[in-house]
Amino acid sequence: MKFARFFADGAIRAGVVNGEVIREIEGNMFTAWDYTGNVFRYDRVSLVAPLAPRHVIGIGANYVASSEQLPVELPDIPVFFFKPSSSVVGPEAEVVIPSGVGEVKFESELAVVIGKEAKQVSEEDVWSYIFGYTVANDVTAPQFFHPDGHWTIGKSFDTFTPLGPVIETELDPRAVSVKARVNGEEKQNSSTKLMIISISKMISYLSHVMTLQPGDVILTGSPVGAELVGPGTVIECDVDGIGTLRNTFVAAKAPAVSIRRS
Repeated sequence: MKFARFFADGAIRAGVVNGEVIREIEGNMFTAWDYTGNVFRYDRVSLVAPLAPRHVIGIGANYVASSEQLPVELPDIPVFFFKPSSSVVGPEAEVVIPSGVGEVKFESELAVVIGKEAKQVSEEDVWSYIFGYTVANDVTAPQFFHPDGHWTIGKSFDTFTPLGPVIETELDPRAVSVKARVNGEEKQNSSTKLMIISISKMISYLSHVMTLQPGDVILTGSPVGAELVGPGTVIECDVDGIGTLRNTFVAAKAPAVSIRRS
């Protein structure tokens, strides 16, 4: 099933995409929901992010260019990072480049949506805790990375985590292609087989560190080919079986915050 959230008749609603229509639902999509009986034309509503995540957790440098480059030994501690939920926007939303920064980096990614509480889960059991999958653009301003290696500020600006267009619950994520186009030109196109840390390994690892909850989103890494882009750029992120997440990058109208000693 494809779950979506959308703006219609003055309110944000949730529904199941069925061909050219969205059948509205009520309740909790992770636990219990039902159809309201309302039906909306898919092409006449404005999609928003398919969920309001509890947490957004990303993994760094998780793809190689070819299967020959896959490492024999995996890192003991993968590089994970948090992105605030306030950075989440939906399809067609503008991604705002901070003032004073000419370019930011796009990163097309497959995103995992957790469906039930997961604590100390084995790799074999991970799949039963996943609700579905969506597309993410992990936008980054590397100019704001701390010299000591901290990524938080550079990952955290408002609008820096577009998600959508839908959550697909019926997908085998182990061999799908993750793609990105910049103004129509393909820049990324890799199979998830080229992940260094597999989805099952990363979620199992995280569940042994923290308790994952319904609505947590795990960004699984971006293929090679991501690059810096400036205002006016249209990025289309695509994952087989889910759809295309399209956003336009624009310049900020207000200055980014800087900290100076008095």
